[in-house]
Amino acid sequence: MVRITIAALLAFAALATAITPNVAGAQNVGAGNGAQFITGGCVANADCSSACCADASGVGVCSAEAAQFQNGKNGCDFVDPNAAATIAAAKAQVAKQGFKRVVRASGYEG
Repeated sequence: MVRITIAALLAFAALATAITPNVAGAQNVGAGNGAQFITGGCVANADCSSACCADASGVGVCSAEAAQFQNGKNGCDFVDPNAAATIAAAKAQVAKQGFKRVVRASGYEG
């Protein structure tokens, strides 16, 4: 018979609710132009349209200010100490997805 302790259940629940950035916004990671959507990855507040890059266990996730402590997040103002590696990984994800950043003469990115 297998016994599951309360500590094991809590540890599993913490892992199950861990926040990970939505990779669909990889092209906005590290751009610093406030274009990243909520749940997208970030390396600092400047990436996020909400101006809140929340620490989710050492990973930046754009969050609404009202939700900055939900689901294990540790609040806004996260600055990724490994920003260069995070940005490189995001660029690799963009290449894998086949997205391109296009800057038109008007300055509009799409």
